Amino acid sequence: MQSSPGSGAPVVEQPDFYRKLLELGQAEEIEPFLDEALALIVQLTGARRGYVELLPDPDARGKPRFWVAQGCYDADVEEIRAAFSRGVIAEALATGRTIVTESALRDPRFRARGSVQRNRIEAVLCAPVGAAPPMGVIYLQDRTANGPFTEEDRLRAEAFARHLVPFADRLLLRRLRREEADPTLPFRRTLRADTVIGRSQALAQVLQQAAVAAPLDVTVLLTGPSGTGKTQLARVLHDSGPRGRGPFVELNCAALPENLLESELFGAHKGAHSAASQNVEGKVAAAEGGTLFLDEVGELLPSAQAKLLQLLQSREYYPLGAKRAVRADVRLIAATNLDLKAAVSRKEFREDLFYRLQVLPIRLPALAERKEDIAPLAEFFCTKACTSHGLPSLRLSVDALCAAEAAEWSGNARELAHAIEAAAIRGAAEGVLQVERRHLFPDTAPAGPLGPPAPLEIAPYKGLTFQEATRRFQAELLRVTLEENGWNVTEAAMKLDLARSHAYKLVRAFGLARRSSLRPPP
Repeated sequence: MQSSPGSGAPVVEQPDFYRKLLELGQAEEIEPFLDEALALIVQLTGARRGYVELLPDPDARGKPRFWVAQGCYDADVEEIRAAFSRGVIAEALATGRTIVTESALRDPRFRARGSVQRNRIEAVLCAPVGAAPPMGVIYLQDRTANGPFTEEDRLRAEAFARHLVPFADRLLLRRLRREEADPTLPFRRTLRADTVIGRSQALAQVLQQAAVAAPLDVTVLLTGPSGTGKTQLARVLHDSGPRGRGPFVELNCAALPENLLESELFGAHKGAHSAASQNVEGKVAAAEGGTLFLDEVGELLPSAQAKLLQLLQSREYYPLGAKRAVRADVRLIAATNLDLKAAVSRKEFREDLFYRLQVLPIRLPALAERKEDIAPLAEFFCTKACTSHGLPSLRLSVDALCAAEAAEWSGNARELAHAIEAAAIRGAAEGVLQVERRHLFPDTAPAGPLGPPAPLEIAPYKGLTFQEATRRFQAELLRVTLEENGWNVTEAAMKLDLARSHAYKLVRAFGLARRSSLRPPP
């Protein structure tokens, strides 16, 4: 490190500068790349504050799709961006030329700008990134030393901007290809859904509906089999909506005895029932200003159904023992794994309440409908299990992933999570580096060559769980078909009506191997 004469600003020596640029080129993601690039140019020019943006986002009304700032500590994104002169940035983008000014406050081109006056902006250097038209800008504001940015600073910034272009192009192309392969990404941009794992088309449809429902203060009914993530999606809807800063209150309608359910939901005045020795605040009151999530809503008793209907219709309710209605400011999200329409036809659920609940219904698919999400989910659950239990960092082997994808998960993501957690614990106990198929399915047939073909019978599956029996039957059927076709996987796949790639996965998942036909010499 050295200082240029008279500037007082830290300057990176030329070899060090190019070494750091090469290190930047090894980045795999655009966001950390921009962050490190900005830190380097700020250090290089002695700027007090810096900002880099790339590519306007067509879905965000002209806002940059990627940007980073340094020297700003305001948590509000818009205020961070407003701290820099949009006028200077706009001129650099429009002209494709570097803008240097000793004081934006005194420069006739910018002094009338509101951001310049509001933030008392002095020295500015703004260089376009790329040419005809620029793909972004590097914006530097104020200096750690006295005086304006120098001609040497301008040359450094322009050289730096030129070097950024090929690196940024590579990372943007990488991001674009990944986005094209992940149909969920357009909807993730409008949702706080980082904990939702997967990129299947089925999941994309769920997130698309969630992106529509989240900003609206309407009732949402989540349906789908148990274990598909209805509670998780309810939280995403809450966090991504206008009530995201308010409370998220959950009540499982099937977890409470019927004599306490209404009290738990609507509250009770002292003496309203034997357990109300004092006033009891209900979940509706606790969710004031936020979201009330009713899980297993199909289990509500008729009396509670009538009160819930009144709440949805009038936004008022009566706590037990109360003579006056209480006004409620809550959003309701309900979930069920029951067929409420069938329950309505059986007179077990109110028809008027059913239609009030399903203003915007969202069905969550079973794991069998989103098979391509099983591997990323399994890897996520493995990492989570290792962290939760303080285990060594383990990965799932290819065989274990193939086995997980081939299995039938009747309990959906919840069952998969528990199975992976148990497998990680077993693997850690053995001191291995990878979770293998035997850890995931310890009770299934051992890996390796199976015996000669034999007729399929039901008796061998007696006493097994449905999942275990299904896996053994599939393994036996595939083995027999492979033997009948001389272990030609393509022919076997055609006879079983399977995709060839899936057949290969099953062979690996079940540990099938061709028996050697060679006999030892006499």
